[in-house]
Amino acid sequence: MQDSVPLVVGIDVGGTKTHVRALAGDTLVADRVRTSGGWRPHDPVAAAGWLAALLADTLPAGVRPSALAVGGHDCETPRQCEQLRTALQLHFDAPALVVGDAQLLVPAAGLDKGVGLVAGTGSVAVGRLADGSPVQVGGWGAVLGDEGGAAGLVRESVRAVWAAHDRGEEPDALALGLLSAFDVSEVPLLCAALERATDISAEWGRHAPAVFAAAEAGSSVARTVIAEGGQALAALVSRLATRGVTVDDVVVAGSTVLAQPALYDAFVSSLAGAVPSARPRPLRAPPVKGAVAMARSLL
Repeated sequence: MQDSVPLVVGIDVGGTKTHVRALAGDTLVADRVRTSGGWRPHDPVAAAGWLAALLADTLPAGVRPSALAVGGHDCETPRQCEQLRTALQLHFDAPALVVGDAQLLVPAAGLDKGVGLVAGTGSVAVGRLADGSPVQVGGWGAVLGDEGGAAGLVRESVRAVWAAHDRGEEPDALALGLLSAFDVSEVPLLCAALERATDISAEWGRHAPAVFAAAEAGSSVARTVIAEGGQALAALVSRLATRGVTVDDVVVAGSTVLAQPALYDAFVSSLAGAVPSARPRPLRAPPVKGAVAMARSLL
């Protein structure tokens, strides 16, 4: 197999799980999902070693990739991606490509161009200019941004219920839901609960279901937060368009936006107003499919 049919390997390193897929022609050689524990993308040497160990543990003994593409969580700049690619070449004598994980969405959908939009724990949108240069907007993290992602929705919900508290309003379904989720007794204590988090994005984001439950229970505050989250996601696409990215197709992925119709509908509605030519396309394939497509393009 190794001598006659090139082995292409795609790796999607997400924030919580990593998906490896290897194919020789149309034959599936390996397909594995594991945790992303130990992934350190800001240390190229450590990250390359982590990927090499992952492949050694995943591929059959003696089998090495003919081409390799990696979509890495927190691989945020072209320079960072190139540094990791260079370090990876020390382990594999084969063409390799490293991109941010959101860059996998468009090829995973079978498209040559378009925008990849992720709204899971965080939020980010990516695309490419006519010369192929990557462009990323958003992805600022839960403290500064990630509007429309789970952590950002929780942060904005706490701000909204505290503002209502300052106006002297009684706690509504959203305030009560957040108090229960964070196990505190009063709205002003929510701030300290947020600040106690050690893994901010994950610990804030896991409470996002309380926001959507409150909206379903009739909280106008929660509905406003969700609507504004959808508007913020559409604004990411609009920002890419102003920078010259083709935005006709917007491939949407992420555990929050695809699991919560209220947020997805708010995004679609806002996108129609902000970028009327854009077509939202929920991603139905695993993003690793995009990494495999990128690896094939290197042969």
